[in-house]
Amino acid sequence: MARPDLDALLHAAVQGVGGTERPGQVQMAHAVEHAIEADEHLLVQAGTGTGKSLAYLIPAVAHAYEAGKPAVVATATLTLQAQIVDRDMPRLADAIAPILGRKPTYALVKGRRNYLCQHKLVGGFPEEEDEGLLSVGQVDANRSRLGAEVVRLREWAEVTRSGDRDELVPGVSERAWRQVSVSAHECLGSKCPVVTECFVEQAREAAREVDVVVTNHSFMAIDSFEGRQMLPEHKLLVVDEAHELVDRVTSTVTDELTASMIAAAAKRAGRLAQTEPVNEASVLFQGILDDLPEGRLLGLPDTLTLALTRVRDTARAVQTELKPASPEDNDGARQVARAAIDEIHENAERILEQRELDVVWVSRDPRRGSVLRVAPMSVAMLLRDKVFGDRTVVMTSATLELGGTFDAVAGTLGLRGEGSPDWQGLDVGSPFDYPRQAIAYVAKHLPAPGRDGIGDATLDEIEALIRASGGRALGLFSSMRAAVAATEAMRERFGDDIAFLCQGEDQTATLVRQFAREPSTCLFGTLSLWQGVDVPGSSCQLVIIDRIPFPRPDDPLASARSQAIARMGGNGFMAVSATHAALRLAQGAGRLVRRGDDRGVVAFLDSRMMTARYAGFLQRSLPPFWPTTDRAMVLAALKRLDETAPEPLPVHEPALRGMAGAVEGTSMGDTRPVASAPPQARSPRTAVTQGRAWSAEEDEELRDGVDAGLSVEELADHFEVEPDVVAARLSLLGLEASGAATLSFD
Repeated sequence: MARPDLDALLHAAVQGVGGTERPGQVQMAHAVEHAIEADEHLLVQAGTGTGKSLAYLIPAVAHAYEAGKPAVVATATLTLQAQIVDRDMPRLADAIAPILGRKPTYALVKGRRNYLCQHKLVGGFPEEEDEGLLSVGQVDANRSRLGAEVVRLREWAEVTRSGDRDELVPGVSERAWRQVSVSAHECLGSKCPVVTECFVEQAREAAREVDVVVTNHSFMAIDSFEGRQMLPEHKLLVVDEAHELVDRVTSTVTDELTASMIAAAAKRAGRLAQTEPVNEASVLFQGILDDLPEGRLLGLPDTLTLALTRVRDTARAVQTELKPASPEDNDGARQVARAAIDEIHENAERILEQRELDVVWVSRDPRRGSVLRVAPMSVAMLLRDKVFGDRTVVMTSATLELGGTFDAVAGTLGLRGEGSPDWQGLDVGSPFDYPRQAIAYVAKHLPAPGRDGIGDATLDEIEALIRASGGRALGLFSSMRAAVAATEAMRERFGDDIAFLCQGEDQTATLVRQFAREPSTCLFGTLSLWQGVDVPGSSCQLVIIDRIPFPRPDDPLASARSQAIARMGGNGFMAVSATHAALRLAQGAGRLVRRGDDRGVVAFLDSRMMTARYAGFLQRSLPPFWPTTDRAMVLAALKRLDETAPEPLPVHEPALRGMAGAVEGTSMGDTRPVASAPPQARSPRTAVTQGRAWSAEEDEELRDGVDAGLSVEELADHFEVEPDVVAARLSLLGLEASGAATLSFD
């Protein structure tokens, strides 16, 4: 089938979304088309406002139309996935249908834990820690919030067509969801007695017939590395937010072992096998691990080798006992036990192997105690072999050039050195006039940041900047400790004049929407705020960056990478620490100018941005703002911007999606059941811990989660707060989470 004209498709799509064609967008679309035709890889930097989503979606759709196979788009964040499936694809499909002769189709592919398990619903798996929970919820909806949630899940399960957790609006707690879902390793697969009714299998089968499959970096990586064929066969992979890929992949292939993990696995298998030796190995492992210093292990001590060997061997014995006599004998309870035992066996064996690139280290978790972790020093060769294989890969982001070149990022992706595949790098620029729209201000008069937290002089500077801007400020901090300290200090200094929101006090998306709606409001935080905030208009006219975001000095992976590069004669600091900092700074500074009429200041409160020997490298990685160290001029500019600021732009509420990812009510969206409202909390949010308000119902959820064996990380993920916020609340409640965090993308 002939490929339709790219320019005609792009023009129709741009008109359909109410935009205007930009030179960079057209250039990028043609570069993607050329990469597909030439069967070579492409790294393309496209600044904010380029319209890069359409620039790769249009050639991706054209390719799928011609080849008869889907194109896969992988993103790092849920926000971008939502943008693609809720906004871009529906409007694009309507706009180009007359040219193609049909509407392009798409699907959002997720991990198995995101779907109802039909077999578990009918009792095919053991219930989570609490005996009889499902029956309690079925009989007595008033017994607890958890019971009511289970009732809602059962009612919803009777009517849902897709089993997709995102359809359940409002949602339920993680503990309740665990009662109706299974992980990839717990799934019985093709041997499941209700496999023909499986929501996951139905969703993945449907995805094989669409033009564009949207997924996340980790899911794509697992599919590439393990060859599970979770994604349909494809010849084009587009990786958006590509600057995040290495970290996401590293996280995916990181393993850990704790005494609580070993004990929990023994408990799961206890009814089917002799697990007392595993429990004994858990006690031995904990005692030895607790005696080891925190940090990287340059070799395995004999005592730790002994403990890991004991864990591995006792787990292997239980694996033999758990092996079913025939496939028909492998029921849900046995599979859950096998999955838990397999995990501790595989992790212990991997650490004992001491692979050439693996880094092993000990960390102390406030709730889980000592944790032994292992991760690869580099995933470059893994990416080269498994991702950049027999397909065209397009990597795109607003920040791929660091210090004026693609070399740093390309090296981490495995695209440099002997045997690297062919690739092209392209910077299509940005439609924004950065020097006229924004000021880059370095507070050169401030002392260099120290290790004692945020200083009084820095707090005074933040206060002066915010007073001049009338609020309208996004504060990006290098640590949650600094963000909380700055929030508390500003609340005390400003009183009720300006509102200060801090990441962790509510769901991040909720905080961002409040920040966008209310101009006399500031939002402070770290981590996801550096790259996950898109607030165009007058609500964000000041971005404050407290310090250069170098990786922590005691970060075992960063230090191992630096040392390895230094041994080969390179500059470890520039290749690892400075590159990491440059990427974060570029992402953070990019929060300011989101549209052609945005104006404002990015304020760097770290004088090393001017004085350090690596300052030039960092500066070249930023958008070309107008630079200054003139404090008085900056304060005057902020005051003028505040006085002439237009009303904030309308804030879009989150859309509801169906199984294939279409917005409810659109031509591709199936009508779907919406759950009834959850029970009202019995008390208002008055209990505050580390700046986060907790209701009595949420405290009950925390207790339920601890009872269910959830880890601090799992609880933090559920509440969308930082783990230390959850840990602090648990401590006040006298609770201790001991479960191990596990992630599954299948």
